[in-house]
Amino acid sequence: MKTLTEQAQTVEDVRRLVDEHDIEFIFASFSEVRGKSNAKLVPADHLEELFANGAGFAGFAAGDIGQGPHSPDVEAVPDPRSFRIVPWQPGLAHVIGDVRVEGQEWPYCPRTILRRQIAKAAEKGYVFKIGFEAEFMLVGFDEDGQLVVSDRQDNWDRPCYDVKGLTRQYEFVTTMSKYVSELGWDNYAVDHEDGNGQFECNVTFADALETADRAVFFRYMTETVAQQFGSMATFMPKPFTDNTGNGLHYTMSLWDAGTDTNLFDDPSDPRGFGLSELGYQFAAGILEHARGYAAMVAPTVNSYKRLKPGTETIRTWVPVCMAYGGNNRTQMLRIARAGAFEDRTPDFSGSPYLGMASALAAGLDGIERGLDPGEPNTVNLHNLSPSEIAERGIGMLPASLLESVHYLTKDDVLREALGQVPVDGPDGEPSSKTEDFVDYYARLKRDEYHEVADIVTAHEIKRYLTFP
Repeated sequence: MKTLTEQAQTVEDVRRLVDEHDIEFIFASFSEVRGKSNAKLVPADHLEELFANGAGFAGFAAGDIGQGPHSPDVEAVPDPRSFRIVPWQPGLAHVIGDVRVEGQEWPYCPRTILRRQIAKAAEKGYVFKIGFEAEFMLVGFDEDGQLVVSDRQDNWDRPCYDVKGLTRQYEFVTTMSKYVSELGWDNYAVDHEDGNGQFECNVTFADALETADRAVFFRYMTETVAQQFGSMATFMPKPFTDNTGNGLHYTMSLWDAGTDTNLFDDPSDPRGFGLSELGYQFAAGILEHARGYAAMVAPTVNSYKRLKPGTETIRTWVPVCMAYGGNNRTQMLRIARAGAFEDRTPDFSGSPYLGMASALAAGLDGIERGLDPGEPNTVNLHNLSPSEIAERGIGMLPASLLESVHYLTKDDVLREALGQVPVDGPDGEPSSKTEDFVDYYARLKRDEYHEVADIVTAHEIKRYLTFP
């Protein structure tokens, strides 16, 4: 199969690649607010029409994107730079679009929100570059309908980097590696992660919009390839109570738009991490807004079952505190190499566009205000009590989706960054009214919280039926 190692820039580039690679069909997709991808299959003969007018969708049917059943269609207008040739299906390509309604940008569109935030950074001469590490598990259901890992032999207490577990999934992981390389993303490692049935396929970083598009395609590819191998891939943050959770770590840096040099890189860093003052200010902004930001990067009820301290028997490797430091996986921001830092808070249960837009907004606020993150953390934060953490002046991340949404609604910086959206009148008729996207998002997430939290569980019946 021919490989795609170049990124298209124009519709003409796309047409040439379609002809060179004998593409017959194109999936034209967009993401709604919760992160669901929607697509139409468009014959390649209609490529120019697709890029000119977009693919039409009934927005209310597609998901949460500020639409009702009375609303006009949304059009997903493809970005040529997002064009990918699908490695596992000859003749198929994939492209991601921004949502428009009646010819105008639709401010509910997560990809549009990220683009606007990137434009604000560009006004300051910055390019936001980011890499992701997407953890996932291969799972299935047993004869009793219980969720289990696909590989029943993958049951060690400490399976991380297990060569046998990796070998048993050799065909799957090597296929994934080859596909990532064919996409031109340069896969540099595949490993068995700390959870049973858990894997990670590392790819190189890029500018934030490209990386978010890659993340969306990577999830689609992983789930599809796993099905071809008779399994199910899940990116759910915490599918098992007694197993490690799945994260979507962000590794972030700002680069000079003119010279393409890393502005976070400083070999003379007096703190010894190789991070510039600009990098520390950006990190301080993330920490400053961490509680509200969490609602965007840990956006489900299940997310907060992952964000718990680890124990000897249940390892989590996740942050519970708003702290930074060196190569320490118990804190929020880890500086594992010079010139960048990693946020371990995010997971893949929502939209990477909204998560990355929020990260950029928080970091830029840290730069604008000249914030300092304070002294780096060097201890195992999972071993400290809440009072000991407080004595060190370290804040705690939210313990629930409801708590993080509360902080999001109080965060003026994120509120401004995510923008305003149109609102229908009381009877559903068009109006000139607007509201902040944050308020729309908060309503969705509060409803989501109560959908889960208000259900009486079997555990509650067992625990409380005759208590006390």
